[in-house]
Amino acid sequence: MAEKSEFDAFASARWGSLVRTAYLLTRDQGHAEDLVQEALTKLWFAWDRVDGDPGPYARRILVTTYASWRRRRWWSELVSERVGELPAPSSDTVTDVDMWTAIGRLPRGQRAVLVLRYFEDLTESETAETLGCTIGTVKSQHAKALRRLRMARIGSEPNQEAQA
Repeated sequence: MAEKSEFDAFASARWGSLVRTAYLLTRDQGHAEDLVQEALTKLWFAWDRVDGDPGPYARRILVTTYASWRRRRWWSELVSERVGELPAPSSDTVTDVDMWTAIGRLPRGQRAVLVLRYFEDLTESETAETLGCTIGTVKSQHAKALRRLRMARIGSEPNQEAQA
C-alpha cells in the first residue's frame, strides 16, 4: 500500500462509513467529522506500513483516537444553540431519544463495543482486534452494556408512570 493515491481513493470511498461510526461514538456531527479527519491523518502517516485491507486498521485508529479524545479536558466544552423541547415519550414505549440517551451514558469502552458489534456488524473477534483487547473483554463489556441499558429502561418506567 505504498501509493499515496490509493490512500486518497480509500479515504474518499470510506469517508461516509467512518463518519457514521464516529457519529455513533461521539453523538455529534461536528466532533464525528473532526474525529475522522484526525484518524485519517494518522492513517496517512502510517499508510506505507498498512498491509492488506486498510479498513480494519482505519476503524481501529478511529476508536483509539476517540478513546484518547474522551480523556482530554477540552472535550467537555460544548458549544450549542438553544434547542427546542423534545416531545414527551408515551408511557408504554421506549423512544429513540430514550435509547440514545441511555447509550450516551455508557462508558466509552461499552459504547465502542456496541457500536462495533451492532452498527458496524463486526464479529466478537473482529471487535476484539479493532479494540486491541481479548474476546473475553468484548463479551464482558457487551454484557455490562446490555445490563446497563436494561436497568436504564427499568429505572425509567416508574418515572414515566408517575408523570402520567
